[in-house]
Amino acid sequence: MTKEHLVPKELTAKQASIIYADEADVLNVALFGMTAAEWRKANPGFKGNIRDHANINELICLSNMENINAVLINENIPQKERLLKLNAIAIQQMQIL
Repeated sequence: MTKEHLVPKELTAKQASIIYADEADVLNVALFGMTAAEWRKANPGFKGNIRDHANINELICLSNMENINAVLINENIPQKERLLKLNAIAIQQMQIL
């Protein structure tokens, strides 16, 4: 897999407009472009979850995003705005990694 394939895509307006049930899915969508349930549906032959199949760079990025998300939550940033910020951060960090 080339580095270009590891860089997350910018979220669509539809993805950004959805209210996600939990913060794990906010982070999953920001980095992987899909929720855990969407990943399981698209990958029925895989055991575990989307994060179990992430590479080291994605896990580093995810850890950073978890910390940033906590700060944004404490600042009362709405979920949609946090999702868009986290997606931009994921894109930037994965380009660097």
